[in-house]
Amino acid sequence: MYSAPGVKISPDFPIPDKMKAWVLGNPGELKLGEKPVPVPKRAEVLVRIDAVAICATDLEIIDHGSPALIQGGLPFNKNWTPGHEYMGTVVALGPGVDEFPIGQRVTVEIHAGCGQCKRCREGMYTSCHNYGLNYGDVDKGHRANGFTTDGGFCEYQVNNINTVIAIADTMSDEEATLVVTAGTAMYGLTELGGLVAGESVVVTGPGPIGLLGAAVAKAMGANPVILTGTRDNRLQIGRELGADHVVNVRNENVVEAVKRLNGGKGVDYVVECSGAPNAVNEAIRMVNRGGKVCLAAFPHEETPVDVAHIVRNNIYLYGIRGEGKSATHRAEAYMSQKRFDATKIHTHTFALDDLPTAIRYAKDRVDDAIKVVVKAKMDAANKVAAE
Repeated sequence: MYSAPGVKISPDFPIPDKMKAWVLGNPGELKLGEKPVPVPKRAEVLVRIDAVAICATDLEIIDHGSPALIQGGLPFNKNWTPGHEYMGTVVALGPGVDEFPIGQRVTVEIHAGCGQCKRCREGMYTSCHNYGLNYGDVDKGHRANGFTTDGGFCEYQVNNINTVIAIADTMSDEEATLVVTAGTAMYGLTELGGLVAGESVVVTGPGPIGLLGAAVAKAMGANPVILTGTRDNRLQIGRELGADHVVNVRNENVVEAVKRLNGGKGVDYVVECSGAPNAVNEAIRMVNRGGKVCLAAFPHEETPVDVAHIVRNNIYLYGIRGEGKSATHRAEAYMSQKRFDATKIHTHTFALDDLPTAIRYAKDRVDDAIKVVVKAKMDAANKVAAE
């Protein structure tokens, strides 16, 4: 019988002692096994995971390890569970927690800072100086589920209450897994100044973050919003999510196209989500003098950047990690108010038991997959595509 001192549970939500969990072995090797159901501590809740989306960073971690950091190194063969874009139901409350009732449907963000270091005291918990120091018997308070602590490819997980966002019953499980994605885009726009109404914005790269970046920018009143990329079908989804203009970079010079679409001048902001090697240099030439560029993606190799152009034109360059400064809460507000339809990027759903297939769909873009979701409570033989 699941129990722990000071932890509140309910007979309406029975909790097993053990749960199914995918564990990372060697690079690219996931094994389905059992783990003890974790116990929430002070300021934590236990979430029954109902759905979890697959992120490109999950694929990177599973194959290469970084940026996950477990016991001071790569996460392989350490009985560690990846996955971070999940939602579920609160089923147990740690000591002193009364912010959420048992039974509340929630979505979660990844990072909970230690609350002790310089960056956490400044509110920059995604830059916590104790990153990676909370796995096993170490307890620095920091959590980055699916990066430095166990993630969501399992049936239950612990979350700090600061990372938990209540959602309405009208929001589907699949849509709720996308709040983190929208939150990352929201964080980027927050760091660029936050007040983007009437400002011109380019979003580069129509992956999940880029597509929802265009949606969030438009919901915040940006005008025009220009989305660039290489896939016409993705660009069309961007239009449906609010982009005023789209540019296929294979068909025309993207910098010239952006300026043409913005009345012959550079834009105020660029949110770079492509990670292409030439993306930074293109971005700094898209913005006007004094403009701002947010890097939400990065190439895997070092790339040359025209620093002289940045300095001479007083351009501001920002890098973001995750979905900091409570951006996920603000993104959820936009989604619950139906400011945009995030479900347009959800394409496939699989059972948790069928995670390897789901990962293959996400990695190889099978059936033009964009956002692939796995659900704990689902017939494994019954894979369904999103409506």
